[in-house]
Amino acid sequence: MTTIKIHDIERDPHTYLSRVEAGETFILVRDDRPVAEIKPIPRPLQKPRPYAIAAGEFKVPADFDDPLPHDILSEFEGS
Repeated sequence: MTTIKIHDIERDPHTYLSRVEAGETFILVRDDRPVAEIKPIPRPLQKPRPYAIAAGEFKVPADFDDPLPHDILSEFEGS
């Protein structure tokens, strides 16, 4: 991350905005103290991920929905 002074961004905001749009992150400082972070907003995925992308890749055991054994359940519950 690059540190910039408030005066620098006031003098040339377009340059810094272009750099942020390109993916850079800046720490804005006043009197050598950090006051803000300027970073790009994460871009959403271009298209939604397909439903069931890993269908058939994993085997779910037949007892998946069965109650947990007492010893494991007591570990979760802290007893």
